[in-house]
Amino acid sequence: MKIKHFAIGVCTLLSLTACGTNDNAMDERDDVVNQLDPSVDQQSAEDEELNDRLGYVHYTKDQVDNNDEMQQEATIDRTQVANTITRLALSGEGLEQVATLVTDEEVLIAYEKTEDVDEKEAATIARKTAQSVIPQYYEIYVSDNESLIQDIQSLHNSRTTNDDYDNTIDQIIKEMEKSPQGNEDNQMNNSN
Repeated sequence: MKIKHFAIGVCTLLSLTACGTNDNAMDERDDVVNQLDPSVDQQSAEDEELNDRLGYVHYTKDQVDNNDEMQQEATIDRTQVANTITRLALSGEGLEQVATLVTDEEVLIAYEKTEDVDEKEAATIARKTAQSVIPQYYEIYVSDNESLIQDIQSLHNSRTTNDDYDNTIDQIIKEMEKSPQGNEDNQMNNSN
């Protein structure tokens, strides 16, 4: 009788182990399927360097039509855009110090120019830098009035209400408009 119970116990143990192995195989298969899914965000260590240099996605129309997540509005990281504009403006000649504020509609750039660059040329450098980074529908305001650097910074750091915020932006823009705004380089106008 003990041998019979032992045999039943061993068979039960083997059956449970086989089921566990089958579950592991199913988990591995699901992992492979998920890895092949283009909507899954993958970031392996060896791909990080390549992803820093290239941006690439590929979808079919059916994938986009059937995915509610993709139906959302396109957004930009305003801090990253401001950082990019500022760094690009300073990487060339002509500007010593740059403060950039990006809103949902405007880019405000206050800067200190070098002595060997005139006002209009410095304004053009700032304007063209912003144009190279942001969508065309943004309004760009530039100024060599160095006190506006502090105004932009204080606006960014402040915790004002929407009305105060809008009024402050409007005041800064009015002050910026007193400075040369640089040449507007619109490629669409050049083709006509």
